[in-house]
Amino acid sequence: MYKALTIAGSDSGGGAGIQADLKTFQERNVYGMSAITALTSQNTVGVHHVYPQSIEAVQSQLDAVLSDIGTDAAKTGMLFSSEIILAVSKKIKEYQVPNLVIDPVMIAKGGASLLQNEAIVAMKEKLFPLGAVITPNLPEAAELLKCEAITSVKEMEQAAKALHGSGAKAVLIKGGHMTDDHSIDVLYVNDRFYHYESKRIDTKHTHGTGCTFSACIAAELAKGKSIPEAISLAKEFITTAIRHATPIGKGIGPTNHAAFRQKQSPILKP
Repeated sequence: MYKALTIAGSDSGGGAGIQADLKTFQERNVYGMSAITALTSQNTVGVHHVYPQSIEAVQSQLDAVLSDIGTDAAKTGMLFSSEIILAVSKKIKEYQVPNLVIDPVMIAKGGASLLQNEAIVAMKEKLFPLGAVITPNLPEAAELLKCEAITSVKEMEQAAKALHGSGAKAVLIKGGHMTDDHSIDVLYVNDRFYHYESKRIDTKHTHGTGCTFSACIAAELAKGKSIPEAISLAKEFITTAIRHATPIGKGIGPTNHAAFRQKQSPILKP
């Protein structure tokens, strides 16, 4: 039984965060565990409140899981503050957590800030060097690099190479925020670029895509896949989940975590 741990915030609406990660782990046949960094009151319309957990609570969850069960991979999502980032980084080093996927969650789909400004420095200096792969989207990559908006595949490659200097083994820049007919993600690993392309899907229901994508990468790394292989499968997983997204609520609905498994079913159109 392969195991994966998510260290992230809880989404009361069920579409992102811990809830999305655990659903993804289950769909990819790995045993999912969690350490909750913050509780959020959110739905498809937006994030209404964020209640960060105490440092002691975060540390205790990690100690409980890692000292007993251990893990084959882990991912981080919303970490909220520099204090939580430092605490998480120390525990990852203490337990020598392998295959760490870092999703530098900064801003929710509705625009709410999910990471305090001073936490960005702590993330780059303390957490990134521990990562197997970091997965920023275009706005996050621009914020991390303090640069202008990234608007082309060439600039994505430059950003990936620049962020690689922060210490992570690999950098995946996600191109979902572009407006081309195809969505292209750029991976930089072992001095080589990989491009992952899919046809862009015309839908607003993309809540939790980053969480789900990074969770799937972690699940595949837990099972022993290489970073390029894990991302290739995760790209197919998230594309299918978006194509068959769940239009619930009054705002931005979540992706369909079960769609990849069910895509051969007569219930879903290919």
